[in-house]
Amino acid sequence: MKNSKPASKAALKAQIMHNIPLYLMFLPGAIYLLINNYIPMGGLIIAFKQVNWNKGILNSPWVGFSNFEYLFKTNDAWTITRNTLGYNIVFIILGTILAIAIAILLNEIRSKTMKKTYQTVILLPYLISMVVVSYLVFAMLSSENGFINLSIFRPLGLPEISWYTEPKYWPAILIIVHTWKTFGYNCILYYATLVGIDRGYYEAAVIDGANRWQQVWNITLPELVPTIITLTLMSIGKIFYSDFGLFYQVPMDSGPLYDVTNTIDTYVYRGLIRLNNVGMSSAAGFYQSIVGFVLVLLANYAVRKISKENALF
Repeated sequence: MKNSKPASKAALKAQIMHNIPLYLMFLPGAIYLLINNYIPMGGLIIAFKQVNWNKGILNSPWVGFSNFEYLFKTNDAWTITRNTLGYNIVFIILGTILAIAIAILLNEIRSKTMKKTYQTVILLPYLISMVVVSYLVFAMLSSENGFINLSIFRPLGLPEISWYTEPKYWPAILIIVHTWKTFGYNCILYYATLVGIDRGYYEAAVIDGANRWQQVWNITLPELVPTIITLTLMSIGKIFYSDFGLFYQVPMDSGPLYDVTNTIDTYVYRGLIRLNNVGMSSAAGFYQSIVGFVLVLLANYAVRKISKENALF
């Protein structure tokens, strides 16, 4: 009994020494999270203060929830909330369906060369800066020299469209641009899950006479459920955030389009530029984080009620 503690300490020390390479691999990510995610959390007090830079953040006067009124009392509160939630719901549903469909098709390709080529082509838009994407869209939609007006509508004798002053077209444009740019990343994640499925399941299904669709429905999709739930919950956590570049840069900050392109992020940015009130901006970010956190908890609770083993926690 007396030798048990020294033995356990020696075993613990040996285990730590054995795992040093893993700790070293973990260290850069941990430092990044600490600097980028945890230390800045101290700045949340800005959301409850009227910042006076002469006095400093800590000595600035407290204003309670006054900064949050900027979001809820504005005449545009309904518009920016509707746009932020509405677009994100469509992005989640459409992006998930398309990513799964493409991942399944990609998994059916047997040529390694073609498979790698398609993976590269699918992922490429995700790596392109939104600034570049905004100019690609402008090259397509420019009223005077855009490809659609100049090379399609004009030769066919169709009336040309002033895209950047017509709000009715932009919900579809934004959905198409976002889906084109982002679905490749989720597609690769789903494909990585598909690669890990035991091929024995499919061989047994073929022996039982199952066709391709039956294999997808009874084997592929059930195996994808944990990945689908994880990615969906992560997306729900950001449902009150919007891609700033998509809603600000792609429409070129066009005033006539504000009704369909204005989201919480773009609204706060424009307000910050006009009012130079960093407290309001911080309040908006804090509000988005809290709502996202609560939604993740609720969504995970719903998943646990349906299938406990697929819940995140």
